[in-house]
Amino acid sequence: MTSASIPFNSPSIEGHELGYVRSALDGGHTSASGPFSKKAGNLLREASGAQEVLLTTSCTAALELSGMLTGIGPGDVVIVPDFTFSTTALAYARAGATLRFCDIEPRTLGMDPAHLETLMDERVKAVVPVHYAGVPCDLDGIGKVLAQWPGATMIEDNAHGLFGSWSGRPLGGFGRFGTLSFHETKNFTCGEGGALLINESADVDRARVLYDKGTDRQAFFLGQIDKYSWKDTGSSFGLSDTLAAQLFGQLEVREQILAKRRRVWERYDTLMRPLATEFGLTLPQVPDGAEQAYHMFYVLLPEHHLRQSALDGMSRRGVRATFHYVPLHTSDAGRRFTDHPGGCPVSVDISGRLLRLPFFNGLTEEQAVRVVDALRASLEDVRAG
Repeated sequence: MTSASIPFNSPSIEGHELGYVRSALDGGHTSASGPFSKKAGNLLREASGAQEVLLTTSCTAALELSGMLTGIGPGDVVIVPDFTFSTTALAYARAGATLRFCDIEPRTLGMDPAHLETLMDERVKAVVPVHYAGVPCDLDGIGKVLAQWPGATMIEDNAHGLFGSWSGRPLGGFGRFGTLSFHETKNFTCGEGGALLINESADVDRARVLYDKGTDRQAFFLGQIDKYSWKDTGSSFGLSDTLAAQLFGQLEVREQILAKRRRVWERYDTLMRPLATEFGLTLPQVPDGAEQAYHMFYVLLPEHHLRQSALDGMSRRGVRATFHYVPLHTSDAGRRFTDHPGGCPVSVDISGRLLRLPFFNGLTEEQAVRVVDALRASLEDVRAG
């Protein structure tokens, strides 16, 4: 190997993160709901149009909080994409809900409205679409299905799509709730973190109580009451202000970060087109009217058996690529928590053919060329037998 390996992900410092973390430490408020939590929450609220934004320890925690606010429990059904991370589903399974897995459509890899329609009944309490790779799923189609079932709530898992939009509206703002992730692999990161977007004003007061260990402490801090006490169920969902300081340092330079990621995505798109023609690859598609969040770049290989050979070949050449989700309905837990074990053929097909390329803010043009050359050489090895 003549040059350094290219990692799959490499988090970076983009603004004043280190100074802000030091300020949080020096200021003495390092627990949740501190000054930097307020700054980051206000920025996200203004950008998303949400009524309130609550920073959480993870996107998983935000999903769990959405389930509590929606009153999801035993006897309820929650529909999630079959092609997503386990936390999209387990947040509701742990509350006692039954799961149904919706297939994806092959263009955006988001929830398929046609399949969704076949899964709906009066027991469905929530539908949880995911904007895979930061590309908006068919929100219009999903909305039309939900319009026929007023008892079902939309909760957007927008872990990939912060600052993406559909028809000019920010992702995360189409459902009653939206959730965000600030995990180290995401566009904007504090290592581990998340947020709940509350899009209906009627949910704000109770959300603050559940968020803050079941107390009305937030109302006390806002001057609405003269003391606070235990009012409801809840948990300790809040993100440390130290991590919020790191997060705010990234969010305030969001245009700079998105521009870097867009350059990486467009460079891959240009470099990959000859390979797509030569080897029958499918590249990501962004629908008209959608503004993606540039979260990742993937390719779909023409046949399942090629994927592991391509990954092995790229690894030998110092390039760390990876696959993505195993369909939830095929998992042990998926079979345990569902009442609808029917197949999701598109999810199964996509899962076996999808290969994710290294993608991070500082990926250089030279590195992108190396990645694409490694993929080409690996596929040529397979073709040569």
